[in-house]
Amino acid sequence: MSSHTPIAVLGAGSWGTALAIQFARGGRPVRLWGRDAAALAAMARARRNERYLPTAQFPASLNVETQLPVALAAARDVLVVVPSHALRALLRQLAPLLGKDMNVAWATKGFEQGSGKLPHEVAREELGVERAVAVLSGPTFAREVGAGLPTAMTIACADPAYASSLARELSSANFRAYTSSDIVGVEIGGAVKNALAVGAGLSDGLGFGANTRVALITRGLKEMTRLGVARGAHPDTFMGLAGLGDLVLTCTDDQSRNRRFGLLLAAGLTCEAALTQIAQAVEGYAAARAIHEVAARAAVEMPLCEMVYRVLYENLPAKDAVRALMSRPIKAETA
Repeated sequence: MSSHTPIAVLGAGSWGTALAIQFARGGRPVRLWGRDAAALAAMARARRNERYLPTAQFPASLNVETQLPVALAAARDVLVVVPSHALRALLRQLAPLLGKDMNVAWATKGFEQGSGKLPHEVAREELGVERAVAVLSGPTFAREVGAGLPTAMTIACADPAYASSLARELSSANFRAYTSSDIVGVEIGGAVKNALAVGAGLSDGLGFGANTRVALITRGLKEMTRLGVARGAHPDTFMGLAGLGDLVLTCTDDQSRNRRFGLLLAAGLTCEAALTQIAQAVEGYAAARAIHEVAARAAVEMPLCEMVYRVLYENLPAKDAVRALMSRPIKAETA
């Protein structure tokens, strides 16, 4: 992959903008596209995303494009950065526009609602099985990447050469990308951590304390691993950046929209009011329902995620959920 070959970044929210900036920092031509033409025009004029990353100046090699075919022209790589509910529709729109040698990566986290499919499964259905694909995930907040603060993440791909080339292009003095072949594990880590972060926000908002938070993180990691292994993932993946790293980040820092969502619920807001106040995608809300369905189909026990689901969708008071978790039968920690 040549650094002179453009990369198209599709999705101009906070994370898509941050990744576009990071790719462009090394001088690689980047074309940033989104659906909101007015917002894109404002970004092009200001040379920054004033809504989401107002202090992050666009590098000279980053250009904003309002037309998808123009963004894709001459690109060798495409990076999709949209919420999980929008992934299939965008991939379907993208499919007829792709050249046969174009590679597709995504930084989308979460199961597809209804089907319970992971992003790579959706991509295979919409793009075919021959195209090189990859997933970017890990403990990253867009604002800190935009500011150039030291960051590490994981790129998972079945093709080691493609994973390595993406990692080299993305890495810089303050950004390090690691590679993995475990797409399933990396994607499950990115999906489950969002629901657990809602639980962490609820717990902290209700004043349950640090002991409760760390128990939630530790046992949540166990649930994440249990589901991942049942779906064919490698258990070691969940001890890395896309598992434990992302889980700790999103459960403990208020930059996490999922954690803030839980805090707002603990303060007495309804789900609808909390979502409106955050005004960005809160993946953990939909993830809780998807995990409930996926775990049931796989016959995998995930009591923490189940309680988050019941609080969000069955109006179970959070204090009752904690009481139910604490009264579960005693068993070995490794079970």
